[in-house]
Amino acid sequence: MSGSKVPGVGPGGDTMSVSGDIDSRADVHDLVVEFYREIVFDEVLDPVFSEVAEVDWNEHIPKLVDYWCRILLNTGDYAGPIMEAHRELHAMDPIRSEHCDRWYGLWVRSVDASWAGPVADRAKSHAASVMAGMAKHVFGASWTPAELPV
Repeated sequence: MSGSKVPGVGPGGDTMSVSGDIDSRADVHDLVVEFYREIVFDEVLDPVFSEVAEVDWNEHIPKLVDYWCRILLNTGDYAGPIMEAHRELHAMDPIRSEHCDRWYGLWVRSVDASWAGPVADRAKSHAASVMAGMAKHVFGASWTPAELPV
């Protein structure tokens, strides 16, 4: 169950409430939807998702929720090959370090806007690991997360 409300700053800079840790599929859904809502309005990432990948959000969001539920809540809901899809995207239009930085920065901001605790921390550390692995094995680059403002 989520904990007590604590003031925080949302992805758009709005004041929000942090309500404990991520502990349910509904929490993961809210995180994924908020994060990708930010991407749709981001000048660096939106072209990658909308013009290059031509993402169908109605199809993609449920897969992302399943993926993050598997990672964060230890459910067995997701079995897709994430590296291959990103390899195809990179072949169409190369993913650059600035894309990795922006994606990770928005993810961390989205997590921190509403959640705090060990699962929220795991969401951020797993995102950094995935991005570093993708950068190395898919994009052919070295990437480490930059220091993010607190």
